[in-house]
Amino acid sequence: MPNVKVVNMTGKEVGEIALSDKIFGAEVNGSVLHAAVKTYLANQRQGTQSTLTRTEVSGGGKKPWRQKGTGRARQGSTRAPQWTHGGVALGPKPRSYRMSMNKKVKKIALYSALSAKVAAGDLIVVDEIKSAEYKTKNMVAMLNALGADRKAMIVLDTNDAVTVKSCANIPGVTTSVYNTINVYDILNADKFIVSQAAVKGIEEVFA
Repeated sequence: MPNVKVVNMTGKEVGEIALSDKIFGAEVNGSVLHAAVKTYLANQRQGTQSTLTRTEVSGGGKKPWRQKGTGRARQGSTRAPQWTHGGVALGPKPRSYRMSMNKKVKKIALYSALSAKVAAGDLIVVDEIKSAEYKTKNMVAMLNALGADRKAMIVLDTNDAVTVKSCANIPGVTTSVYNTINVYDILNADKFIVSQAAVKGIEEVFA
């Protein structure tokens, strides 16, 4: 069972917490992580791209020149793909890129992502993450104190609007509530900062 020190928002150590071995000490499965990230990114695609085929481009009703006798290649329409302003051959059309994973594999991927952060020393447990007022500099000071001045993911136990908005303007920082975390955001962050209450929430929800 991995143990991680607990710090406050100033970076001072205030205790220690024992993490669930099932969730934070699991074997990291690289292939499942790859599948989870691939699925997440595919599901973010809108699939609304569209091009006009030769039947959808306006004009081109008249045959450019007669079939025979001109010495030029035969042409039936100025909206064929080889013409300027013609339609697009085999172009993209609206489609769904949606992929799915079964629940067991999703859970394995989440365990692997969290365990990878613990193994790399990139999981930081804070006793309480809270901003008393709408001040970005308060959260910037916390991140600097924790050594998380690059990309960071902050996980809260409640959807605290003040804290969330205080982090909104910090480049590379994302916020989430413990029950909405996903594998991509965890792996994409250099530091995974989670409140002590949120750790308990993660263990209850995903165990």
